[in-house]
Amino acid sequence: MKKFYNPDRSEWAEILKRPTQTVEDIEETVNQVFAEVKVKGNDAVSKYTELFDGINLEETRVSKEEVSSAEAQISDDLKQAIQLAKANIEKFHAAQKTGKIEVETTNGVQCWQEKRPIQKVGLYIPGGSAPLFSTILMLAAPANIAGCEEIVLCTPPDKEGNVHPAILYTAALCGVTKIFKIGGIQAIAAMTFGTENVPKVYKIFGPGNQFVTVAKQLATRHNVAIDMPAGPSELLVFADATANTAFVASDLLSQAEHGADSQVILVSNSKELIDSVEKEVENQLKDLPRKSIAEKAIAHSRLIYVEKKEDALELINEYGPEHFIVCAEDETFYTEGIQNAGSVFIGNYTPESAGDYASGTNHTLPTNGYAKQYSGVNLDSFMKSMTFQKISENGIREIGPAIELMAEAEGLEAHKNAVTLRLKELK
Repeated sequence: MKKFYNPDRSEWAEILKRPTQTVEDIEETVNQVFAEVKVKGNDAVSKYTELFDGINLEETRVSKEEVSSAEAQISDDLKQAIQLAKANIEKFHAAQKTGKIEVETTNGVQCWQEKRPIQKVGLYIPGGSAPLFSTILMLAAPANIAGCEEIVLCTPPDKEGNVHPAILYTAALCGVTKIFKIGGIQAIAAMTFGTENVPKVYKIFGPGNQFVTVAKQLATRHNVAIDMPAGPSELLVFADATANTAFVASDLLSQAEHGADSQVILVSNSKELIDSVEKEVENQLKDLPRKSIAEKAIAHSRLIYVEKKEDALELINEYGPEHFIVCAEDETFYTEGIQNAGSVFIGNYTPESAGDYASGTNHTLPTNGYAKQYSGVNLDSFMKSMTFQKISENGIREIGPAIELMAEAEGLEAHKNAVTLRLKELK
């Protein structure tokens, strides 16, 4: 990990640079896959599944028998853990429900807002080296609470054409309506355009590698919404001399093991803590099964010493981390001052892993600095707000003249006339 001591503000942008490829590096491949899937449907999906995942599948939809078999392969202990996490996630997201908001803006002018679920949503669940069944909980549970009618899930198959049993079990538990063994760019394209088998959806959710991130962004050009432009995972920890060194190191490594392109950063006002954490990371890294992946992520991660807490907070807000952990005596300064973060974890006994799995908050969060303008997934992500209005005879008399004047000033005579005719009728 590279160390920096009181870096000048002019250096922050370079120090905090993410280890990601540019869109231009990836977009050509994504465009090619999208173009083929749009025209050739299932045939194109099969072609790229064989090319990217090394498996030729005659049937991509997961059968009921496969789901039943998967349930039998899951230990009772893991089932109970998944059910506990599901209950907490549902509890937290159900609490986000809001009712109808109704206001009489002027006498006789009733305006109200109601929410409706997005009817068809698509969930992308990474498989590969880490089958993220926990992400199904984070996406399908709130989708069900919102009332989404169709929940389509795509996830890449393994070399034998199977899907990890925990993914299938969790999907069935959370009410996913259709599951497909399709990964990567071709999965996003299939849900964007629809194929002979895969339904077209209205909004796509879920994390993925940089190819999936660009594919989701391309989907927005084809009338499909996305949750956010989420890419490789990242974590920033602020820790002072009161923090537990082993805990801090374990949190850094928990994100580093996600992928070689993940990034972890430690910001501290204690040089001794930085040195201790660096040694502890090396010690814990030795025993990790995903050591080779974590090592690559650690290689482009940062240890940053900042003397003043005001400068530290400014630097953190400039970075806008996906996950932000605060282990400091003056934790309130950071929790009240943080403006740009996907999710915040406070105190020595609040590991980021808790939010990834079972505390109840959502782990689908903005990365790559998008925490400056995007929220993490929440119940409203699966809903639309619709406005309604009803105007009485007295109401149109009250606001009609103002509408006429404004429409005339904008040169929109038909707009004015729509009001004028009604006012004449009421004379």
